[in-house]
Amino acid sequence: MKRLQYDRYGGPEVMRLAEFEPPRPGPDEVLVRVRAAASNALDWKMPNGEMKLLIGRSFPRAMGHDFAGVVEAVGTGVTRLRAGDAVLGAAQFRQAGAFAETVTIPEKAVVLKPVDLSYEQAAALPTGGVTAYQAMAKVRPGQAVFVNGCLGGVGRAAVQFARARGASVAGSCRNPAADEARELGVEPVVSFDFDPAALVKRFDLVLDTPGMLPFVAARTLLKPGGTIVDIVPTPAKMIRSALPGPFRAMMGRSVTADLEDVARTLRLPIARTVPLAEAIPALTELEREQRPKGRKLVITMAGS
Repeated sequence: MKRLQYDRYGGPEVMRLAEFEPPRPGPDEVLVRVRAAASNALDWKMPNGEMKLLIGRSFPRAMGHDFAGVVEAVGTGVTRLRAGDAVLGAAQFRQAGAFAETVTIPEKAVVLKPVDLSYEQAAALPTGGVTAYQAMAKVRPGQAVFVNGCLGGVGRAAVQFARARGASVAGSCRNPAADEARELGVEPVVSFDFDPAALVKRFDLVLDTPGMLPFVAARTLLKPGGTIVDIVPTPAKMIRSALPGPFRAMMGRSVTADLEDVARTLRLPIARTVPLAEAIPALTELEREQRPKGRKLVITMAGS
C-alpha cells in the first residue's frame, strides 16, 4: 500500500510517497479503502512543524485527515458499519493517514456516505464542515453572524450553517471575490482590511476562520453578550479563552452525530482533483501559494 508521509519537519520537500503496511482494525476500529481524500490547512501545518508541540517528534508521520471510501474490514465491537459500506470521515488529529490507499480509524469518526454525493464531494466535508457546524451550534434565528474569511473552507460551511439556522451573515474576503460571497448570502461583504468601526456592535457571534482578526477589532463588532470564536488556537489564545470574557478558542471535535448532519446538509466546491502519484506537487503549490482558496484540492486513489 502507498501513502504520503514525512520523515522530519520542514517545507514541502519533506513529503514523500512511501510503501506502508496498514494495521488491521482493532476494537471499535474500521479499515477503509480510500477512494478520495481532501486537503486542509492542517496538512501542511503539521509537516512544517507548526504543531510539533501537539503531535511530537515521532517519525515517519502519515499525512491527510479527510477522506471517503469503502469499508474493507471491521474490528470487534463495531456495530454501525460493515464491510462494503461507502463512508466518509476524518482521521485522528495526531495520527492522520488519509492520503493513503487505506486508513484504519475509530468507527465513531466515520459515517455512511449519502448516495447523492460522489466520493470526491464527500471527502471535502469532514474537518471544515464539523468545525463550522460546532462553531455555529448556538446560533439562533434572528441573530447576526460575522465570518472573517467567509470564502475559506470553514468560512463557506459556517455561512451555510448560520443561514440555515435563520441568522443573517456578514463577512470578509478578498475584494475580487466579493460577488461570490454575496451569492452565498453574505451581506455586507467587506475586505480583510476593513474598518471595524463601520460595523460596531452589530453581531451576536464573530467567527475568525484564519485566526488573524485582532481581538480589539472583533470585540468592536460584537453586541453586548456576544461571542468571538477563533478556530486557530495558540497557547496565548487558549489562555485568553480560559479567562472571563467573550473570546473562545476551539478546534473541531470528532462527534458522530455532527458529522452525520454535515454529510446530509453541507456541500463545498472542489477546485482540483489529482491522483495520489501527483499529490506532492499539488500540495506543494497549495502550501506555497495558498490556493485554491476556499475550494478543495482532492486526491484520488488508484482504482477509484
